[in-house]
Amino acid sequence: MPNLVKDETCKIQIVHPKSVAKAKSGLLKTKDLLGATELLKAIADPTRMKILAALRAAGELCVCHISVVVEMSESAVSHQLRLLREVNLVSPRKEGRQVFYHLSDDHVSSILNCALDHARE
Repeated sequence: MPNLVKDETCKIQIVHPKSVAKAKSGLLKTKDLLGATELLKAIADPTRMKILAALRAAGELCVCHISVVVEMSESAVSHQLRLLREVNLVSPRKEGRQVFYHLSDDHVSSILNCALDHARE
């Protein structure tokens, strides 16, 4: 276990301009920062993670199948899917009266894999 620092403030106030400039250059543009934050908030819910994992495994599922997998009502699943659609994590495909969902692209699988790998460390 790493050493825990009880007081995380600097005792010596010396600013290193190169370090500060380098850190500032890595800051995100507001639009990118907000987009990434919204995406991570959407993934940060256990139910939505289950839905994404199910879609990753199955490739594509209709709302009624997703509701069985996550053991929730179709209405509740539809609400969660709407949130995932808003941040472009899932995409719908309509076939007659049924709507099927799949992960929007390979990035979504990569994000899930990274999150799960990190959680398992």
